[in-house]
Amino acid sequence: MGKWIGILLLATLGTVVRAADYPSEQGILQVDEMIGGLEHPWSLTFLPDDQGLLITERPGRLRRLDASGRLSPPIDGVPAVYARGQGGLLDVALSPDFKQDRQVYLAYAEAGDGKAGTAVGRGRLSDDGARLEDFQRFFQQQPKLSTGIHFGARLVFDRDGYLFIALGENNQRPTAQDLDKLQGKLVRLHADGRVPADNPFVNRPGARPEIWSYGHRNPQGMALDPRSGTLWLHEHGPRGGDEINLPRPGRNYGWPLATHGINYSFTAIPEAKGKQVEGTEPPHYVWEKSPAISGMAFYNHSRFPAWRDNLFIGALKGELIRLQLDGERVVHEERLLGQLGKRIRDVRQGPDGYLYLLTDEPNGKLLRVGLKPREQR
Repeated sequence: MGKWIGILLLATLGTVVRAADYPSEQGILQVDEMIGGLEHPWSLTFLPDDQGLLITERPGRLRRLDASGRLSPPIDGVPAVYARGQGGLLDVALSPDFKQDRQVYLAYAEAGDGKAGTAVGRGRLSDDGARLEDFQRFFQQQPKLSTGIHFGARLVFDRDGYLFIALGENNQRPTAQDLDKLQGKLVRLHADGRVPADNPFVNRPGARPEIWSYGHRNPQGMALDPRSGTLWLHEHGPRGGDEINLPRPGRNYGWPLATHGINYSFTAIPEAKGKQVEGTEPPHYVWEKSPAISGMAFYNHSRFPAWRDNLFIGALKGELIRLQLDGERVVHEERLLGQLGKRIRDVRQGPDGYLYLLTDEPNGKLLRVGLKPREQR
């Protein structure tokens, strides 16, 4: 953990602001504000070897917070983004071989053809952390159909080094079922953007070979289960029907044919044939009333044993959701931090065993969450 032990003492530098304590089923939650002044932060990732962490801001800035609590100016070399509506600079992930290649992956909204779509590229983080060198885009969502919403855009590498990219359907519902389009899809690529030969739709006429699974609406959380290597993905429903899926190759996850939700206008989804439809996969877990889920992290650290094998999910309606797991089965749900009243955009487990949250607001914050020791309760 190195300097991440020392970061607990950053209050002496005036960086950490003690926020408050909050109740939970497993003890008192201690929430500290690590830094504020972030403009709609969207994602974070921890750098190895005490180099701090990277944070994306939706208007198009990538920032580094070092292990002593200093926030960098915007890192140079970030691509231009389509910063309208829900678009902008979105997810950030590190190469599985980051210690050797220092490659940083970015997902972002990209303009084109009068509309926009999700793009992904990578560049080398300079040794001083001040710029991305030789950034190259290697993936574009085609066609571009978004007018500012439903980009999806989460990135995850699996244990074999394949890159998964979660893509929203750009609010163009039927396209999630169209295999010749990349809307509402989960795609799987090699780290350099090449299509793996064993993807399920390779050599299928009329289908994009990048596709791993389809029928997704607007996935904004994705994480790899550290116990099994299984990929978990969650997505926004419309009015109701947020859901978790465990995407399998070639499977159809239903949107918009199968949904637990309705239109925001309280009318039925025109294409929907029910909550479960033959030929589509039912949700692994579903919220009939949408908490507006965003961000996802498994907890597998020894610091807080009560959280082991739990899944934490951010909610834009102002909560942190804790799901207790028995294998892959969700056996209990707890809502946390509702008193904060903050849109929680991302959640990650830090190398020190604390949870780190980003709040989505003009003055966004990085929060650290832990359980107070029993002697302090």
